[in-house]
Amino acid sequence: MAQKFRVVIVGGGVAGLALATRLGNSIGKSGHAQVTLVDKSFAHVWKPMLHCFAAGTAANENDRISFLSQASRHHFEFWPGEIAGMDRTAKTIMLAPVVEPTGEVILDERKLEYDALILSIGSRANDFGTPGVAEHCLFIDNLVEANGFNERFRMELLKAFGNNEELDIAIVGGGATGTQLAAELHKALDLASLYSFGKKPPKLKITLLEAGPRILPAFPEAVSTAAQKELEAIGVTVQTAAMVSGADEKGFMLKDGTRIPATLRVWAAGVKAPDVTRKFGDLKLSRSGQLEVRPTLQLVEDDNIFAVGDCAFIAEKPVAPTAQAARQQAHHLARHIPAWINGRALPPFAFNNKGAVVALGDYNGWGTFPGGKVFGGGWLRGISARMVHLMLYRQHQFELYGTFRGLISCLVDWLDVFVRPSVRLD
Repeated sequence: MAQKFRVVIVGGGVAGLALATRLGNSIGKSGHAQVTLVDKSFAHVWKPMLHCFAAGTAANENDRISFLSQASRHHFEFWPGEIAGMDRTAKTIMLAPVVEPTGEVILDERKLEYDALILSIGSRANDFGTPGVAEHCLFIDNLVEANGFNERFRMELLKAFGNNEELDIAIVGGGATGTQLAAELHKALDLASLYSFGKKPPKLKITLLEAGPRILPAFPEAVSTAAQKELEAIGVTVQTAAMVSGADEKGFMLKDGTRIPATLRVWAAGVKAPDVTRKFGDLKLSRSGQLEVRPTLQLVEDDNIFAVGDCAFIAEKPVAPTAQAARQQAHHLARHIPAWINGRALPPFAFNNKGAVVALGDYNGWGTFPGGKVFGGGWLRGISARMVHLMLYRQHQFELYGTFRGLISCLVDWLDVFVRPSVRLD
């Protein structure tokens, strides 16, 4: 019996899981190809919600999608592992050992063969080599890091509560992640105060540091100005033109000599591809380590390897590393790879900008249409933008779950409000 065409997708983020699900439902279900998803985690979360998991205002037990469950329902295979290298001549990728937190090796290093390889390994914050950041700062680029930050946040909050002290948090990066995290942390404290039996909650001092002239630089200036006013109204200190020169266990140092003390230090600035891209051999990379691809999303050097999402860089027409772009690229490949396997040429990917949205907890929110028109804010406190943000999340769930299971997920979330606290307390 002839070997099935092997499609291997590395990375189960927005692009990777959507692509595995769609290809599994088409060429996997029909038996025309074997589709395999590889990820170092066992569950998927929607990356634009990581700041909610970090603050504890979202119950990620309900918001995670099991890769094993998704694979069994949608005709693809799942392999746990983290890519550590590749051999393009032999058409194999190397997976790093799977190791328990105790140090015990569960699975040794393995090789996985492919006929088509799709890299969807995402991105992470870029510390730009700033001294002390890697050693003394927390990141929230994935669920493990977001949960790790939440653990630290709750313990430091308990300490501040017990000692009647102020909790200082400094966040570097005034983009969507840093800005939304600042608001979400205040929301978490507001919600936690409902369970404090009348005792006064500790004071939370949050400083948001942005190297540029304004926060939310991807949005129109009117949104940046309104968002800064909203953050300052709830008690966040916003400092723009604040270039961080170093970090230590007590805070940040700015280029102008100013020191920002902080018990918790979060780095949410910049975007770069995972360092592993530099171990893939002689491949063309962008300055931030992204894999350079042609408009067809194939690597410049190899027709059988694709890159999508944040780790991909289309040199001819760059696309911002957003969940929206990743999703559209996944849909493009899911639509055209079945024909490409049978010898047809791939059409170029064309990004359709549908605007952007930012929600500052329950305090306010704004969105922009492609033409630059702004919606949200105002006397309704941005309810339209916050509803759009929620609808985008539900759209993602419905795409992966299907209509029936998507509705069940919505119902479970609604019922959960009556059972669990609205913020993580333990």
